[in-house]
Amino acid sequence: MEWIMSRAVTITGTRSTAHRDLTSYAELFTRYLAPFADAGTCFYIGGAKGIDSLALLWLAGNSEARITVVVPGAVQQQPAEARQAITRGGARIAEVVELGAQELGAPAFHARNRWMVDRSEMVIGFPLAGARTQSGTWYTINYGAEQGKAQLIVPV
Repeated sequence: MEWIMSRAVTITGTRSTAHRDLTSYAELFTRYLAPFADAGTCFYIGGAKGIDSLALLWLAGNSEARITVVVPGAVQQQPAEARQAITRGGARIAEVVELGAQELGAPAFHARNRWMVDRSEMVIGFPLAGARTQSGTWYTINYGAEQGKAQLIVPV
């Protein structure tokens, strides 16, 4: 009998990524995502600009993992950078989930983040380095902790 192992991981991170170059992010993802990015893993990614888009493109090009992009409303409501990343991810994206929020304020983004964490065993967070602020990234990390999910936090 063959045992098939699978795991689900939520990726969350800052939208402010201009302070590092793309090579730096590729190195971080190689170090911290690659160990989990096999064919038995599903990554839930929020479909926003910043870490979401960078991680999506890295996973699409460097792994066999299943990729699910989750947006609070519809893809066409996302910023151009995020829409382009989703398009470039193409066939490597197994599923795009549009949660249908009418307004894209904090409640919709928090609902999207809870949806992803609720379906995951682990949260990998890439918050902006420095103090813990009231950000969506820390909201998601803290929600994961409240749910007893494993966490890996990589400040950027």
